[in-house]
Amino acid sequence: MMRADSDKALVRAIGVWGLSAAIFNTTVGGGIFRLPAAVAGLMGPAAPIAYLVCAVTMGLIVLCFAEAGSRVSMTGGPYAYVEVVFGPYAGYMAGVLLWMLGTTAVASVASAMAASAATLVPSLGTPFARALVLASAFAFLAAVNVTGVKRGNRMNQVVAVAKLLPLLVLVAVGVTAIKASNLAIPVMPTGASLARTAIVLIFAFTGVESALVPSGEVRDPSRTVPRAIAIAMIGVTCLYLAVHLVSQGVMGSDVLAQQKAAPLAGVAEVVMGPPGRLLLLVGACISMFGYMSGMTLAVPRALFAFARDGFLPKVVGRVHPEYKTPHVAIVVQSVIVCALSIANEFEALAVLANLSALLLYAGCALANIPLRRRGIQDEGATPFSLPGGPLIPLLSCAVIAWLCTSITLEEWVKVGGTLAIATVVFLITPKRGGTAEPAPSPA
Repeated sequence: MMRADSDKALVRAIGVWGLSAAIFNTTVGGGIFRLPAAVAGLMGPAAPIAYLVCAVTMGLIVLCFAEAGSRVSMTGGPYAYVEVVFGPYAGYMAGVLLWMLGTTAVASVASAMAASAATLVPSLGTPFARALVLASAFAFLAAVNVTGVKRGNRMNQVVAVAKLLPLLVLVAVGVTAIKASNLAIPVMPTGASLARTAIVLIFAFTGVESALVPSGEVRDPSRTVPRAIAIAMIGVTCLYLAVHLVSQGVMGSDVLAQQKAAPLAGVAEVVMGPPGRLLLLVGACISMFGYMSGMTLAVPRALFAFARDGFLPKVVGRVHPEYKTPHVAIVVQSVIVCALSIANEFEALAVLANLSALLLYAGCALANIPLRRRGIQDEGATPFSLPGGPLIPLLSCAVIAWLCTSITLEEWVKVGGTLAIATVVFLITPKRGGTAEPAPSPA
C-alpha cells in the first residue's frame, strides 16, 4: 500500500468545473484539428463509425476511472489505483506507462503547435525560432503552475472556453453547407479496418488519465471525480462527432482525406472564406496550447508520485513551502517535454502514446474489481460504484484487447522494450517507500 504522507502537504483546490476543464484541455488538444483527414483516409464515408467506437470504448474506460478515482484520492491517479491493488511493481509500471503517454503526447502536440504558429507567422518556421517558441511556451506554463494550482486551474478553464469557440463556429456555419450524399455509407467497414482506425483516432480521446494524476489536490474526490469525468467526456464526444460530420458533409471523405496538414482550416475556408481559415488556424494554436496547459498541471504529478514512493530522488517530490505545489517535478517535466518537442514531430510519438494508453487503461479497469471487493475508499466518503459488478471493467478489457489486434509487431517491440528497461530500473533502484518530504507549514 502506498503511503500518502506527502499528499497532506498539497492543497485540495480543484473542484468539479476545474477538473472538468482539465480533462477537456488534456483531451481536446491537437488531435481534433489533424485527425479528421486521417480517419477519412482510412475509412472513407464510414469514418463517423470510428468516432462512435472510440466513444463507447472511452465510455467504458472512464467509468472505471470514475470508480477508481472516487476510492483512491492520492496523487498519481492511475499509478495510485493500480499500486493499491497489485503492489509496487505493477503500480510502478502503470506510472511508467502514464508518464510515457503524457510526455510523448504533449511533446507531439507542442511540436504541432509550433508548426501551426509557423503557418500563421512564417518567420517562426526556422529551427531557432521554433525552439524559442517552444521554450517560451513551456517556461510560461511551468511558472503559472509552480506559483499555484489555482492559477493553473483557472488558466485551464479560460483556455477550455477559448479553444471551443472556433470549433462551435465551424459547426454552426458548416452545418448549413452539408451535402447529405457526402454522409452516405455505401459499404460497412471490416472489423480489422475499424480496429486500426480506432487505434489512430483514440489519440484524440486520451487525456482523462493524465488529468486525474493530481488527485491529491482534488476537493471531495468521491463526488468531484465522477461528475467531472461525465461532464467532460460527454462534451468531448459530442464535439468530435459534430466536427467530423460537418467536415465530411461539406467536403466529402475523399477531399477531406487530402487535407492532411489542416483539414478543419480547409473546411472553414470553404464555408467562410480566408477569414474562416485564419480563425481555425488560430483556434488550433489555442487548443494545442490549452492541451499543453492541462498536461503541465497533470503530468508532473506523476514524477511527484514516483519520488514520493522512492523511485526517483526525493528532491523531485518536494512541495514548495509557499505555493504548496510540486515545483521541482513541474520544472523537470517541462524541460524534458520541451526537449522532446524540439527534436521530434507528431507522428514519431503517436503510436507509442496510444499503445501506452491502452495498456494503462486495461490495468486500471482490472484494478476496479479488487478495489470494490476490498472496500477500499477514503475515510468518511461514499465512493461511486459501477453497476453490474465486474461487467464494465471486463468489457473494457475485451474492447482494449480487440483494438490491440491491430498493433504491429514493430510497435509492440518499441513499447515492450521501454517497459523492459523500466523493469531493470525498478529492480536496481532502492525503494524508499514514500520518503518525499512534505513541505513545512507556512509561518
